[in-house]
Amino acid sequence: MTDELLVELKKITPEEESILAGRAEIEKDIYMSEGHDTVEAKRLLDDGKLIQVRTHTRFVHFPRHTHNYIEVIYMCSGSTHHVIDGKDVFLQEGEVLLLNQKAVQEIYPAGMDDVAVNFIVLPEFFDYSLKMMGEEKNLLRDFVIDCLKGENGAAGYIYFKVADILPIQNLLENLIWSIWHRQSNKRSINQITMGLLFLQLMNYTDRMETGFGNRQQGVMISVLGYVEEHYRDGELSELARLLHYDLYWLSREIKKITGKNYTELVQEKRLNQAVYLLEHTNMSVMDIGMSVGYDNMSYFHRIFQKRYGMTPRKYRVTKKVTVK
Repeated sequence: MTDELLVELKKITPEEESILAGRAEIEKDIYMSEGHDTVEAKRLLDDGKLIQVRTHTRFVHFPRHTHNYIEVIYMCSGSTHHVIDGKDVFLQEGEVLLLNQKAVQEIYPAGMDDVAVNFIVLPEFFDYSLKMMGEEKNLLRDFVIDCLKGENGAAGYIYFKVADILPIQNLLENLIWSIWHRQSNKRSINQITMGLLFLQLMNYTDRMETGFGNRQQGVMISVLGYVEEHYRDGELSELARLLHYDLYWLSREIKKITGKNYTELVQEKRLNQAVYLLEHTNMSVMDIGMSVGYDNMSYFHRIFQKRYGMTPRKYRVTKKVTVK
């Protein structure tokens, strides 16, 4: 981060001045309604805005709270200690923490040089960003999006240890600079920048931690990544061998974490890919079925119709009519 921007972000805020003068707690009326512990977007966002940035309040304990928006925290310098859904997260310089609206968080006091920027983001701001991530369904990407939205029993947070990834650092700094300086008519640029940030983060799921247990998280990311790469011909037994897990234990764990067995995950990916090819290519239905891993065309037609209520050929015609 440039020294010029960091100097601006390190400036003592009026709230921090009162804390240094002896105030023992945050000014709750800045963040939430009386008697509530939900930080409210309407108190932090200007009217009509979908995103805002503000520096994290230092020198004081921030008590347990939720928020009615998505929060993205970027550690500009130093570190902060968070407790999210009962789990300790030590955010270090250059790292990124994303929290959904269901996350319960408290933050221990930060020092003068511990500068974190909070992005206050309404969910609709991400609509364009998610479109940039492509129309083709991706199970691993969908898992990240579910975490972000707090859906399907997803974890409350995603933590990316990406301090050494220069493109991610540059995108975050650009986003902070643009919003901090209240650049006019920059919503589309900021949305595109956020989309590029997510595309970059998706390249580093090996640097990602979630609110799930570490072992569960590792299994989930490994399984979904394997299905994405090997949905045509991958085997659960081969995955178990690669991960050094007992086959039957892995099978039970996949079902417990995802709610689906391995075969169902593969079938979901194959059908998602088939739909994408039907909509975006001129490949024949037979070639599509074979390219996604089905040698038996009767079976391909049967499971496709079961999921979509029509044959692959009719699906393609219907989508083309709809597009027109």
